[in-house]
Amino acid sequence: MTLLKEPDFGTPERPGGATVSVEVDGLPVTVPEGTSVLRAAAQAGIDIPKLCATDSVEPFGSCRLCVVEIDGRRGTPASCTTPVADGMVVRTQTPKVEKLRQGTMELYISDHPLDCLTCSANGDCELQDMAGVVGLRQVRYGYEGENHLDAAPDLSNPYFDFNPSKCIVCSRCVRACGEVQGTFALTIEGRGFDSKVSPGAGESFMDSECVSCGACVQACPTATLQERSVVELGMPSRSVVTTCAYCGVGCSFKAELRGDQLVRMVPYKDGGANEGHSCVKGRFAFGYATHPDRKLKPMVREKTSDPWREVEWDEAIQAVARRMRAIQDAYGPASIGAISSSRCTNEEVYVVQKMVRAAFGNNNVDTCARVCHSPTGYGLKQTFGESAGTQDFRSVAKADVIMVIGANPTDGHPVFGSRMKRRLREGAQLVVVDPRRIDLVRSPHVEAAHHLQLRPSTNVAVINSMAHVVVTEQLVDASFVAERCEGFAEWAEFVALPENSPEATEAVTGVPAEQLRAAARLYAAAPNGAIYYGLGVTEHSQGSTMVMGMANLAMACGNIGRDGVGVNPLRGQNNVQGSCDMGSFPHELTGYRHVSDDAVRTVFEQLWGRSILPEPGLRIPNMFDAAIDGSFRGLFVHGEDIAQSDPNLKHVSAALSAMELVVVQDLFLNETAKFAHVFLPGASFLEKDGTFTNAERRINRVRAVMKPKTGKHEWQIVCEIATAMGYPMAYDHPSQIMDEIAQVTPTFTGVSFDVLDKLGSVQWPCNEQAPEGTPTMHVDAFVRGKGKFVVTAYVPTDERTTSRFPLVLTTGRILSQYNVGAQTRRTGNVAWHPEDVLELHPLDAENRGVTDGDLVTLASRVGSTTLRARVSDRMPPGVVYTTFHHPVTGANVVTTENSDWATNCPEYKVTAVQVGLAHPLGRHASESVGDDRLAGVD
Repeated sequence: MTLLKEPDFGTPERPGGATVSVEVDGLPVTVPEGTSVLRAAAQAGIDIPKLCATDSVEPFGSCRLCVVEIDGRRGTPASCTTPVADGMVVRTQTPKVEKLRQGTMELYISDHPLDCLTCSANGDCELQDMAGVVGLRQVRYGYEGENHLDAAPDLSNPYFDFNPSKCIVCSRCVRACGEVQGTFALTIEGRGFDSKVSPGAGESFMDSECVSCGACVQACPTATLQERSVVELGMPSRSVVTTCAYCGVGCSFKAELRGDQLVRMVPYKDGGANEGHSCVKGRFAFGYATHPDRKLKPMVREKTSDPWREVEWDEAIQAVARRMRAIQDAYGPASIGAISSSRCTNEEVYVVQKMVRAAFGNNNVDTCARVCHSPTGYGLKQTFGESAGTQDFRSVAKADVIMVIGANPTDGHPVFGSRMKRRLREGAQLVVVDPRRIDLVRSPHVEAAHHLQLRPSTNVAVINSMAHVVVTEQLVDASFVAERCEGFAEWAEFVALPENSPEATEAVTGVPAEQLRAAARLYAAAPNGAIYYGLGVTEHSQGSTMVMGMANLAMACGNIGRDGVGVNPLRGQNNVQGSCDMGSFPHELTGYRHVSDDAVRTVFEQLWGRSILPEPGLRIPNMFDAAIDGSFRGLFVHGEDIAQSDPNLKHVSAALSAMELVVVQDLFLNETAKFAHVFLPGASFLEKDGTFTNAERRINRVRAVMKPKTGKHEWQIVCEIATAMGYPMAYDHPSQIMDEIAQVTPTFTGVSFDVLDKLGSVQWPCNEQAPEGTPTMHVDAFVRGKGKFVVTAYVPTDERTTSRFPLVLTTGRILSQYNVGAQTRRTGNVAWHPEDVLELHPLDAENRGVTDGDLVTLASRVGSTTLRARVSDRMPPGVVYTTFHHPVTGANVVTTENSDWATNCPEYKVTAVQVGLAHPLGRHASESVGDDRLAGVD
């Protein structure tokens, strides 16, 4: 494909019912009321020269290049800031405007380096283009006077350079930082000739509040802000539209290449999830795909103490099949299984679960969603009838009150976080329910109306108290409940009990009663109230209960079935939703249908030609327990690092060590590979063809930018293992896998690669009733018929603080890093987060003699590790916080096996711990961290 150039209409679209008709250079055009003359002309096929205008930000009117003449009006107004009027006649190419444009351009060029032929933006510079468009042939003003040509560049950012000598002060970067990203890190400093773009208060980009989302780079019309990869490699010449492989937002990108070398990732304006925006990970952190740490050849060894031996694919695949069959012969059909990954495509996940059920002959397949969002599937299935969020991301633009519970969108889902902040700046109100003071509580132009800083593990008590207020103060949407729900009376009687009042729960939750009452009233009274939640909800012993509690509250207030409302999980990884959709749980086939359903099994059995067991297989924790007791002996791990990501790593390590065969398929030799007997190299998302499904149920195409560096596709490897084990499984192309998925999955009936290529993306359900997908679920009725209210009693966690472990540890993510860090740690993102740190309140630090930057020991009842302290009042006294992106820290050495009662999702968010000063005894600090981590495992 050639380089895809998306049209720029100059100013944003003005959707609306009323339209007006205008004439531009003799051509009639009808556009929505409020549309700019500039955009109307572009829609008529007439490009008016422009520099300060672009359709991602509001018009500014500073460059004066887009001036036009309008019949009946004096002067030459800027077309970007002039709205159309019915009957308006516009002339864009008169001698007067041509002369004005040439004069304006002459002034720009007089203070701009004339190095076009050697400039990194040559061929992709709007200033260069516009000089040609306006017919500039001479520059009468020399360089003798004062100019900006000697302004020093800022090279502090690892991904882009800032060269102020080429800046035309159009303010596009400043406006993009504010309007699109919502960080407001850039400003115009000075006045007149002294005006210049400044990050922060005269700081470098790296030292400022810039989050490196790339919006400023994307908006810049010159080489002032330029990707360093373009500077080093040259301008790209072709592009492929694909989908980011990081978080659950699922941003669409143009992967732009020069030959077969990836130069940059540019956010795609037609991407349904991101609409042209991006974050530092998706925009810049793709270098891991070509990192020298990648393993490209299969490797085998008999024992984990043996060195790895590189082999050809045939030998590796035969080794897996032979050893898996031998284990089954010795220990029975249920002695082996697999773990699939939410970082893999739908097609890859589908063939893994098919391999387990058809070739292994059991249901021992699970997915990493077990340890993050499995309570979402259970809770929403029970209440709404479907295991997925209710809205699309655009819906937040209609929300009047937004409740964020246990999520940190600006770090974990930054592109959606920017969309949310835009709505908050427009006047929506925010309630944050979180033990930690996340950035959304207060940041530029955004402040939460309420921050309910609850104690970890008390989510259910808080949501029940909010429901208590809604019921006892008659704030229920009675008509919605009567028409569309069931079980209300029993639930209402439960939440109205005195023990669920805010006053009664205050001692448990730590949330002041009046503050909780005010937040509940705000949500209930909102015309549109939306709930967005994350792992701070699901990774608890009552994760499933809390999901049902939020669903109860939304139904009671009538906040389901239209734009601006809903219960919306913010999925952690790029394909968590998709991996769950694909039948990767041990109790479900695709589309969340239980294996005990005879009719469902028959569909698969007839297609696959194999019987499927009606009993659920082993979950991940059950696999570990069975491995230790000797009944589970072989495991295929597809794209997951369970020896870093799962809780109580001492137990995980013991389970992996007990197995006779561990097969790991991944890009890198990760922590789990230390226990592996066969290593199968994987493909990066740049080498994949398939689909991801994001948090809003949007199925996006993933297109290969390059051939697999390993010589094989991941779905192909899985099929060859199944075939070698005696079950023939083969496809010519991943599109055939999707066709099979559509054949057996009612919610995917209308999905195919052809449909996705035509429509760009669709949100399931996509079938005969909704051939172009379903942006909003449960519009007229719930999937289960009527929404079901479920009694959600608060049960305190078994994980209690003691005199030995008096603090509570909770965990989370940070903007620059992703999951276990295997990808982002191999990119320039380490500049922002070179190590995991422990946040603790100043009072807790003072009581332990800890100062900021000290090396401390973090210990729980199952293990200990060592990391650096960050003294911060983001956490309340008694609560500490860390991330889990660096294996050398091994945060999950200390997390326990406590888990959700319904799904076994680990209670990562609540671990009783103690913190104390570490004493490395003369060792280098980094050695101390690593050694102490290993001590915690052994």
